[in-house]
Amino acid sequence: MKVLISVTHLLGTGHLARAIALADAFASAGHDALILSGGMPAPHLQPGSTAKLVQVPPVRSDGVDFANLLDPDGRPVADDYRSKRETAFNEALQSFEPDVVITELFPFGRRVLAGEFESLLRAARALAPRPLVFCSIRDVLAPPSSEKKAQQTSDRIRDFYDGVMVHGDPGITPLEQSWPVTPEIAAKLAYTGFIAPTLPAAAPEGDGADEVLVTAGGGPVGDSLFRASVAAAANSGKTWRLLVGGGDRETRMAELRKRATPNVIIESVRPDFREVLQRAALSVSQAGYNTMMDLAASGAPAVLVPFEDGGETEQLQRAEAFAKRFPMTVLRDRDLTPERLLTAVRGALERPRPHVAAEFSLDGAARSVEVIEEALKR
Repeated sequence: MKVLISVTHLLGTGHLARAIALADAFASAGHDALILSGGMPAPHLQPGSTAKLVQVPPVRSDGVDFANLLDPDGRPVADDYRSKRETAFNEALQSFEPDVVITELFPFGRRVLAGEFESLLRAARALAPRPLVFCSIRDVLAPPSSEKKAQQTSDRIRDFYDGVMVHGDPGITPLEQSWPVTPEIAAKLAYTGFIAPTLPAAAPEGDGADEVLVTAGGGPVGDSLFRASVAAAANSGKTWRLLVGGGDRETRMAELRKRATPNVIIESVRPDFREVLQRAALSVSQAGYNTMMDLAASGAPAVLVPFEDGGETEQLQRAEAFAKRFPMTVLRDRDLTPERLLTAVRGALERPRPHVAAEFSLDGAARSVEVIEEALKR
């Protein structure tokens, strides 16, 4: 079976990380997997030895303004650039001749890229034999801003898709809490469980041991969290390690180092993050999907400061749902100050560290492979 996954991340890198986890699961099951990535390159995220990633001309959002896209030079995306992207997606489709096409997030999001996604879907439908088409979405979505947009999504699911994989658990974050599930969508839903990577073995000694680990994913976000952390660390008596992402990370790290005391380590996001996390005394982070999966898999105690810029509610919903089951403290971004962060950190450090990881399914990638295999047999 040949599986093509189309994904475009615009701000953070979580969408790409999840697509890579899916591709690696298909490859591990003996299938050919190809990722078409339309977001900015993320060198720290690469598929395993057999899955492949093809980078098409990339775009990014203008901060949290997802309606305005920029090219790698920071210029508004022109029509000819969009045409290059559309051509790249479709040529890869024709060359690969997949049995299955998976669009990550679309049509529940990425509506600003609807033209290129629909072009890809129409081209897939014209192939002989026609590949199965599935959508891959996270547990919590940004809700539609109007009934019209919700209906457009339902219509696209009806017209183009054979199934919708929800990478979550309906007992924790049911899709209907963030999206109106119409009969057309409900008939095609398949909950896979959460997608979490297998944690690597971590030696007890090394970077992160007994430290406060501060992260904000791999994108250019988290400045307020990092600044508050640098200030809080000065009075904590602990070593704090900040992992900074984004294409402008060097500039951001330099600014943070000007404020930092000697007990603060500031460095770039690193590929061995999960090993560092397992050694840490405490995690301080936002509440993106992949971060939460790492925390759930490791059982690490955490202080969560969900991303809420631009009226975003996804991370807050997820953080509050997980905090009911795990030793996690939620501190709203609007309430974030160095003093409040330090209070939350001290309280979390005083709690006994649990030794129990998640009590629900974290093998969503493997289950996704089973969902597709079963659908292909039918």
